[in-house]
Amino acid sequence: MHKTPALTGALFLAVAILAGCATPQVAELHARPDPELAPRVELASVPFFPQEDYQCGPAALATVLRYAGVETTPEALLKIVYVPAREGSLQAEMLSGARRHGMVAYRLSTRLTDLLKEVAAGHPVVVFQNLSFSFAPVWHYAVVIGYDLERDEIVLRSGVTERLAVTLSNFERTWARGQNWAMLPLSPRRLPVTAAPDEYVRAVAALERINPAAARQAYETALARWPEHLVARVGLGNAAYALRDLAAAESAYRRATRDHPQAADAWNNLAQVLFELARKSEAREAVQRAVDLGGPRVATYRETLKTIESK
Repeated sequence: MHKTPALTGALFLAVAILAGCATPQVAELHARPDPELAPRVELASVPFFPQEDYQCGPAALATVLRYAGVETTPEALLKIVYVPAREGSLQAEMLSGARRHGMVAYRLSTRLTDLLKEVAAGHPVVVFQNLSFSFAPVWHYAVVIGYDLERDEIVLRSGVTERLAVTLSNFERTWARGQNWAMLPLSPRRLPVTAAPDEYVRAVAALERINPAAARQAYETALARWPEHLVARVGLGNAAYALRDLAAAESAYRRATRDHPQAADAWNNLAQVLFELARKSEAREAVQRAVDLGGPRVATYRETLKTIESK
């Protein structure tokens, strides 16, 4: 992403010394092995796009999107994720770039084991690293495609190197300097194996704003795992409403109010759909429930009630 400053003399020596030091998450991984984690995995079929100057972001994103079945190239992504003034790609652009291609852009936790579990599940992961020090950062995006716990290695598509194997500790160190940022773009039909419900639904909500059809599928995927998740159920209704499928929106909102009768937003949204379906009496009853429940958006509910009563 940025040019690498020359490492000379004492600075080079310091890097070499630090490379041999143990790191917390790797030490924990070896001290308490996760029985569910395969000892070695490599996703050899992940494509490789050699990085041009400052363009590791488009190259990394193209790598994971192409693996997921999206026909794209770093050149096609350049205008979406590359920020010329920064000579690189910001994390927000990387997330947005995945969403623009109908993917759920899921931010992984900062745990190394979660990253390795996703790779073991067949999901290459985009990571953000600082390959130098905080006072002279060299920001870089790479794609984790494998690991070998016995050899203490992690394997990346990185820069102009198709298969870069580095020690787990060295990777953890550079990844930690990038705030342990990791992103997994997945089809709306698939869940990350380490998905946390609230974090996943937030990722789908971000997708909903630009691609309600893809978000609708992702909400359905989430609800298959977490059927009583309120935000996912309301989100499913919102996506259906955006697509003008009022019958499906009504069904989702009704299920939300049945499972969560204190959810004022769900009652309000149900009222709006019923009103548009010309069922004014039912709509008024639903929005009155929202008004009675109150909450921080009660003014919105009162506006909905006012609209219904004025027609």
